[in-house]
Amino acid sequence: MRPQERIEELKRERNAVILAHNYQVPEIQDIADYVGDSLGLALQASKTDADVIVFCGVDFMAESAKILNPDKVVLHPEPMAKCPMAAMCTVDGIKMLKKDFPKADVVAYVNTSAECKAEADVCCTSSNAVKVIDSLESDIVIFIPDENLASCSQRETDKDIIMWPGYCPTHDSITKEKIEALKKEHPDAVILAHPECPPEVIDIADFVCSTEGMISAARSSDKTEFIVGTETDMIHRLTKEVPDKTFYPVKGAVCPTMKLITLDNIISALENMAPEIVVDEEIAARAREPLRRMLEIGRS
Repeated sequence: MRPQERIEELKRERNAVILAHNYQVPEIQDIADYVGDSLGLALQASKTDADVIVFCGVDFMAESAKILNPDKVVLHPEPMAKCPMAAMCTVDGIKMLKKDFPKADVVAYVNTSAECKAEADVCCTSSNAVKVIDSLESDIVIFIPDENLASCSQRETDKDIIMWPGYCPTHDSITKEKIEALKKEHPDAVILAHPECPPEVIDIADFVCSTEGMISAARSSDKTEFIVGTETDMIHRLTKEVPDKTFYPVKGAVCPTMKLITLDNIISALENMAPEIVVDEEIAARAREPLRRMLEIGRS
């Protein structure tokens, strides 16, 4: 039996749904029930009827799914698939900033641990960060943990953003020089950049958008070539959903921890119902409201 067939069999037995991030390898994307960005995956997790959620992404995504679905079993096939940016943020550091800026609201990018979300007023994703920031009453916002996304958001809001000095190593490796070299090879290509990219890349991009926004931009554009300033396996989904256009990845823009999820460890997770995500009840209760606020804003 092929691994894909075994996974389908186990899904039926367990009443399971497989959610996969856009940065998963193509074979994982192809067996998933839903492929999307952090906001889309969170929305799917919050409304699924399945008893079991298999989350193919990094740790904070599976944690968020469990927080939003406390009565469901959430499996994370590879516990070592962790987000390095989320690991850059600490609860003690957030508490120090809140003490220094007592009137500030705290916005936690979804790329954070459950403990850090529990310190926030609201969460956000790259697709709704500005909308979330502008929805807050305070004119001062502490934004954790991505300095690049905070800097990008600052361009579109009048609020004062206090930026945590974290970053995504994958997006930070997408340099202006790499983009310009691709543009020289493909002069007619449109530059799409994820807001986690460095400011100098944002400066030269034609469109700055989340991964879902990249699909919309490519689909609606009259151009046929695109330089994709995000993780390379986003190309797989773009090519599937917009097959009549050509997409160029940025060399080296790979998230190694996203690649740790395999068909074999999905099978193992469903067979053994482990590794299961467990979040402390008190932390989950505090983190749930910021996530729910994010979803409400995402739906609006």
